[in-house]
Amino acid sequence: ARGRGGEMDEAEVVKVTLKSSDEESFEVLEEVANMSETIRNMIEGKFPRLPRDRQASDFKTVHRFLLLLCHADTGAEAPIPLPNVTGKVLSKVIEYCEAKVQSKKANGVPAKTEEENKAWESEFVKLDQGTLFQLILAANYLNIKELLDLTCYTVANMIKGKSPEEIRKAFNIKNDFTPEEEEEVRREHQWAFD
Repeated sequence: ARGRGGEMDEAEVVKVTLKSSDEESFEVLEEVANMSETIRNMIEGKFPRLPRDRQASDFKTVHRFLLLLCHADTGAEAPIPLPNVTGKVLSKVIEYCEAKVQSKKANGVPAKTEEENKAWESEFVKLDQGTLFQLILAANYLNIKELLDLTCYTVANMIKGKSPEEIRKAFNIKNDFTPEEEEEVRREHQWAFD
């Protein structure tokens, strides 16, 4: 889209393609992808940025030009490989990031109330344990602090107030301590068992 005089439209949408470990491709808005510091660094590594003292419009114009130049032969941007994230988990990560981008303030007014965001997050993390733990690993790898905090908080709430035996049972953790080793740990860390 071009405005008057042939300049690029400020509202032009830039998309990137993310490729999961199992070869699934996901096309997302660059703003959504940039919620991940890992992906943002990959994008910035591919496409040099102008110094901060340049005007934003100069930056956008040059960035778009570089995107077109780098991918003129294929007509599409090369996908960003994410070898540590499966398609199933990446789709959940994208769902989270899209919701967060949509809920941000538009024209100074939040798109959603804090209560609506909390309710959405509460529903979002109602997952089986395996998916929840894979989501924690993906949030850590992709460096999405908000998602990592949310998923870790969810697990913390799952173990809150439970005995070590209950936690082992809930997460299918084998107790490989001998009775003597377990007693020693209890003595050394008595404060945790009070």
